[in-house]
Amino acid sequence: MKVGMAVIFQNPGDTRPDRDVYAEELRLADLAEPLGFDSIWSVEHHFTDYTMVPDVLQLLSYLAGRTRRVQLGSMVVVLPWHDPLRVAEQVALLDNLSGGRMLFGIGRGAGRVEFEGFRVSMSESRERFVESAEMILRGLEKGFCEFSGKFVQQRRKPLRPAPFRSFRGRTYAAAVSPESVRIMAELGVGILIIPQKPWETTAAELAAYRTLYRQLNGDAAPPTIVAGWTFCDPDEGRAREQAERWIGAYWRTVLRHYELGGDHFARERGYEFYEKMSDAVARHGADGVTDFFLNLQVWGTPEQCFNKVKEIRTRVDCDTFVGVFSYAGMPAQEAERNARLFAKEVMPELQRLARE
Repeated sequence: MKVGMAVIFQNPGDTRPDRDVYAEELRLADLAEPLGFDSIWSVEHHFTDYTMVPDVLQLLSYLAGRTRRVQLGSMVVVLPWHDPLRVAEQVALLDNLSGGRMLFGIGRGAGRVEFEGFRVSMSESRERFVESAEMILRGLEKGFCEFSGKFVQQRRKPLRPAPFRSFRGRTYAAAVSPESVRIMAELGVGILIIPQKPWETTAAELAAYRTLYRQLNGDAAPPTIVAGWTFCDPDEGRAREQAERWIGAYWRTVLRHYELGGDHFARERGYEFYEKMSDAVARHGADGVTDFFLNLQVWGTPEQCFNKVKEIRTRVDCDTFVGVFSYAGMPAQEAERNARLFAKEVMPELQRLARE
């Protein structure tokens, strides 16, 4: 099994200068390769303290120059906010710069503040995502982009530097609804799971996706990637206490950023899953849904963390786990201790697991 590290650059409440947050997160990212992680990931978000990576491909290009071995993953590039031709160029460039180490994660976004900032209608996001993804993925295979759609109109243009290896099997999409799962199978991409729903539901949706993927593509779907907010500590009691504190605080930043509990998703086409999430927040309150999210994540002693990841692997057949070790304003020394302990005592055991 492969193990990655994600850095997300949160500054909840603007309690520190953004520059200090960046310095601390980059120091953590610099540990990924020497500690033995297989990949480094980051996210794309805009305009708020939720996460401060407005250009994940630029950040990964920086990390490419500081590393030699680890793969570099986007979690995710939100396609409706971008000119798809520019995305295709940036991905081809990053892959050339890094010697083919790019893992291309894509998504369509759900933050109203971000769609408003980019002057894009949320109700158009699914169609924009599909058209952009189709053009980009074809372009990365063929070496040129062209498309004629409702939202994307692109005359044929070559990608330079030219892509030099296929992105089939290393492109992933964050999918959280049955409708999205169908789209990803049709696009021929893998699934990146950000835990948000019961594992039984996720497993059932993945089974449908894999069946459809094989029907449409003639072969098996790529192994799933799972990301998880992680807290590892030698003491079981402290692990629980700190996980409740920091993972719980992270989930509250999710509630604020996405405005979960509000009613705006009901007015946006294609956001039925988020509408249900908002209804759940309204019914059960922030504390109830925070406990649910906490129980989906990976925390505990090293042995408990290993067993939780192994159980997730059994449920969804993932071959990669990506741990998020710093979040919600956690002190830098705590985040580093968290990552180092996981790398020393959990990661080697996970990396020894053979595919079943």
